[in-house]
Parts: sequence; C-alpha cells; structure tokens
Amino acid sequence: MRKKIVAGNWKMNTVISEGENLVNGILKRMNEVKNATVIVAPPFTHLYLVAQLLKGSTIRLSSQNCAAEDSGAYTGGVSAKMLISVGAQYCIIGHSECREYYGETDEILYVKLQQALKNNLIPIFCVGEVLAEREANRHFNVVRVQLENTLYRLNDIDFEKIIIAYEPVWAIGTGKTASPEQAQEMHAFIRQTLSKKFGAKADNTSILYGGSVKPSNAKEIFAKPDVNGGLIGGASLVADDFIAIATAF
Repeated sequence: MRKKIVAGNWKMNTVISEGENLVNGILKRMNEVKNATVIVAPPFTHLYLVAQLLKGSTIRLSSQNCAAEDSGAYTGGVSAKMLISVGAQYCIIGHSECREYYGETDEILYVKLQQALKNNLIPIFCVGEVLAEREANRHFNVVRVQLENTLYRLNDIDFEKIIIAYEPVWAIGTGKTASPEQAQEMHAFIRQTLSKKFGAKADNTSILYGGSVKPSNAKEIFAKPDVNGGLIGGASLVADDFIAIATAF
C-alpha cells in the first residue's frame, strides 16, 4: 500500500531557536493532518533537539544526508550509525544539490543507500533531470540510468523500504513548477521502470514530487495517481504553509 508522505527538507536554514519554533508551530497544527505521514529533515545540528521535541507525536525525523562510511578519518562526515543514535529514522540520499555541489555520483549514492539500510534508516532517494536534459528530451533516459545504477542493485527486501523523490531540478528554487501532468508522466515512468526489476512491489512504492510544491498547487499535484506526496523545500520553513500542504490530500 502506497503511503502518502509529506517531507520537509529545511536544507541549510534555521539556527536552533528558529528550528525549535518551527517544530512547535507544526506540532500545534498536526491534528489537522489526517491522511499523510509527516517527516521533517532539519540540519544535522538540530537533529537531537528535534527528536526530543517530536517524542509522543506522529511526526518522523529525517537527516538530509549521510556519509558513505561507517566511521574513521572522514572529517565533517556524519555516519548513518550516528544519525540513528540521535533519533533520525529517515535519510535523504541523492538530492540534486548534493549531486551538483558535492559531486555525489550514482556509485557513491549506492554506497550511501547501503549504509542507510544497514543501519535501519529509511532512504528518501532522489532522482531527476536538469533543464538542459529536459530541453534535449533526455529526461526519461537520465532518470532511468539513475535508477538502474542505484535502486536496481538492491534486493527485493531492501527495495521495499525505499521512498523515492522525483526532483525536476529546473523547478527547484526557481519559482518554476512542473505541471501536474508532467509530474504524473515522470512518476508513472519511474514506477514502470522499477516494475521491470521489482514487479508488483513497485506498485507499493511511494514516489514524492520535489519541485516547488506550495499550498496553492499541492492539491492539484497530489491528485495525480502516481504522485504520493511531496519533498518540500522552501514551504517547509513556514509551519502554516507546511501544514497546508500536508492537508492537501
């Protein structure tokens, strides 16, 4: 059964006091959310505090990344084992910004997937194309290769734990949004591509849309049959906007 999920990726925003206020604002209105699993992904610095604030609530906690290694001389790295120890339950892997700015290749992302799964973190795995790739009509091929190089290498048991987020990179932070029809087209393609490897298990995979979802467009986007929620960026930094999106199902 596909879960409906709204995950808020705070990116490199908020200091501790701002993060605490944001979580408390979301908690105050969580009784309005009836049909979605809500996840927040604050910066690493906030994870332990946010885990304490969320105790007793239904909100889940995610990190924004994890290291490809267990431990060792990797200054600045944060391992999956460390993330579990501070209360994280999920981990965003392969975000377009990490691919672009930090040079994360499909091979690195596959290793990170393995680390997360080994340590019982649920991956939110991101795929998507940049504007030049879409304009060249290569977007389907780009996403297919990303899936084949990573998720195709998982066994059936691990695959069933994965959440996927489709990011049209050209629609992140630009104010542009893929139309609901474009989102549905790619989500259906992702599901079809995964079904070639994992069969009916792909029918149960939640695929989130990650491209400038706002309260004004969430309902229309989430109404599409293969769109099972959103990976929310900017709108997740405003409690009222985030709740409005989480109640859009």
